[in-house]
Amino acid sequence: MSETANHSPLVLALPKGRVQAQATARLRTAGLEIELDSGTRTMRHESDGLTVLLMRNADVPTYVDLGVADAGVVGRDVLLESGSRLYAPADLAVGICRISLLRPAGSSGPVRRVASKYPRITSAYLARKAIAADVIPLTGNVELACVSGLADAVVDVVETGATLAANDLVEVDVIAASSARLVVNRAAMKLKADRLRPLIARLRADVARPLP
Repeated sequence: MSETANHSPLVLALPKGRVQAQATARLRTAGLEIELDSGTRTMRHESDGLTVLLMRNADVPTYVDLGVADAGVVGRDVLLESGSRLYAPADLAVGICRISLLRPAGSSGPVRRVASKYPRITSAYLARKAIAADVIPLTGNVELACVSGLADAVVDVVETGATLAANDLVEVDVIAASSARLVVNRAAMKLKADRLRPLIARLRADVARPLP
């Protein structure tokens, strides 16, 4: 291990949004001294031996895969959709949800069009189920596709089910479970093993404990 690699800061990519606070709490419990400037739009945060980059959830795998970040936190749904083969050694047990096929309540006809922010996951699911349906990629609130008649079904993340009830949708099938995962760059795993291996071990040990 080079002296430069050993003493360079650990670079961590964190997703902005609803999972950020929970993921940060989990990582702090595991021993990372994360310091974020609250109430600012700063995307890069420096502290002793640690650099935190805040970004969209979907961008985390790219930063980690290309080695700009040594490690990061990202939802399993994003990893599945991107087809990423990143090393994901720890489940943080936060951001827990599921990816499901949803249809309007009372629907009984065939599924011909499915709208989703997850076209890769949706296409693979339809192939497994031998359902001949077109996949319509969307980026906004996909529930509107069913409400407006654009699609017969949608594939989306379900957490509490409140959005389903509000839009008269029902969960027909659960495709995959999702939660926030720690992902690690494979080169960093060797170069910064002295910091990453203990972190992974602590996260695995602490995952059953409630967050503070």
